[in-house]
Amino acid sequence: MTGTTERALALLNLLQTHRHWPGSELAERLGVSERTVRRDVERLRDLGYRIESSAGAAGGYRLEAGSAVPPLLLTDEEAVAMAIGLRVAAARRLISGPETAITALAKLEQVLPARLRKRVNALAEVVQPAGISSGAPVSSDVLGELAMACRDHERVRFSHTSVQGKTTRRNVDPHALAPAERHWYLLCWDRDRDDWRTFRVDRISDIQQTGVIFEPAPLTAEEIEEFVLIARSWAPHSVEADVVIDMPLDEMRRRFGQWSQGATSEGERTRWPIGGSDWREAMYGMLYIPSGIEYTTDFPEPQRSELREALERMLKALV
Repeated sequence: MTGTTERALALLNLLQTHRHWPGSELAERLGVSERTVRRDVERLRDLGYRIESSAGAAGGYRLEAGSAVPPLLLTDEEAVAMAIGLRVAAARRLISGPETAITALAKLEQVLPARLRKRVNALAEVVQPAGISSGAPVSSDVLGELAMACRDHERVRFSHTSVQGKTTRRNVDPHALAPAERHWYLLCWDRDRDDWRTFRVDRISDIQQTGVIFEPAPLTAEEIEEFVLIARSWAPHSVEADVVIDMPLDEMRRRFGQWSQGATSEGERTRWPIGGSDWREAMYGMLYIPSGIEYTTDFPEPQRSELREALERMLKALV
């Protein structure tokens, strides 16, 4: 890039897309020297952008909030209105592509001064869009922190409260935020459990940044959707049972993929929990057991008798 203004705007865009940039990487992306990057940083500072710099091997640049809104062609009132609108859009899923609202919100709140963030927090709490039902309340601060951690591939720690009310501390590599049925879910690699986990965002609190950058796993949109679907299926059910399958746990995991979550080994067999709102939904899980594989179940009464009667009628119909 040759134009000073064009290069400064490109630098600003880079600073807004990641929390921290090494000076050498900025120079490489802009096609200039590190000395030129330092000069452009000073130009942006003169325009009102607070850019933090640090020296050393891990040094670089980071865009910080300033004492006033930087020149985004927005007044204070416009910035507050935009932030509130993006919060509502993200939390209530009022628009398609809610992850777009989150990343836009993260960029805007990253540069909002403290006095405006307070106004946004106060107003957002009382904004209730008419005619829109919502799930459990989600903290916009938590949602924004997780969005930036996913964006920057930064390892985080947080507290998670289970549906039973038990709180645990988690150390994770966050990969994606996904909305489903008025709830937000975080898909991440749980480093303590060495496995994928999906958490309801409204049950997450006390997020701690670690500054550790990880290499994200290549997940497709379909894989993320499947993870979230499985997480939703783990909610308490009216009908719950176990199926003991004549198949070792390793083979069961290979065949069932992510649907094997919750399965445990019983020697050469595998115990797998199933459930649903009624016996029909629970039976649906059993239908996925591969053909020719024997299994037993402790399906409860009276649903057990209802299922048996339905299957007997089906067999008669197939004669």
